[in-house]
Amino acid sequence: MIKKIFFQSIFFNFFFFKEVFAAESGGMPQLNPEFWISQIFWLTLTFGILYIVLSKLILPKISANLELRKSQIQDNIEAAEKQRKDSESKLKEYDDIIFKSKLEAKNIFKDSREKVIKDINNKKETLENQINEEIKKAEKEIEVVKKSAPEKINKIAIEASSELVKKLIGAEINNSSISAIVDDLSKKNGDKYYGN
Repeated sequence: MIKKIFFQSIFFNFFFFKEVFAAESGGMPQLNPEFWISQIFWLTLTFGILYIVLSKLILPKISANLELRKSQIQDNIEAAEKQRKDSESKLKEYDDIIFKSKLEAKNIFKDSREKVIKDINNKKETLENQINEEIKKAEKEIEVVKKSAPEKINKIAIEASSELVKKLIGAEINNSSISAIVDDLSKKNGDKYYGN
């Protein structure tokens, strides 16, 4: 309030005391109170026109541009937020797909492994059964050969002995006597060779 009174008193002092600010020959005409009214008129007119031009033409365009920018920025922010949410959801879907794919691959691998192990065990079992059958067949054949071997050996021994005696003595000996001798020897030594 005091400032207002102070400035008003200075203004009126300049306005009423023309002698103080009178322009001498070569002074500044702006300070001559005689021209103040015209200066105030032109100042008011100039600033009034400037105000009208600014408020009616330029400022609405500037405010429209500011509003347009503000709406564009807001739209861009909303679009960015929407894209961020979309990308987050896509990333989550991608992670879910990767997790499901890994789980599915793990299950497929596990199933395949179990199937292969089962197939290997089945083939191993079949092979073992075949081998066991072959072993049993071979054991039976060996047993048959083992049982028939003394008879064949006796027969071969009888034939060989009769031919040897024939070549050594030059006479034929009865096969029954040679077979009795061979049978007697095979009975004595049979346990030693054949496990009878």
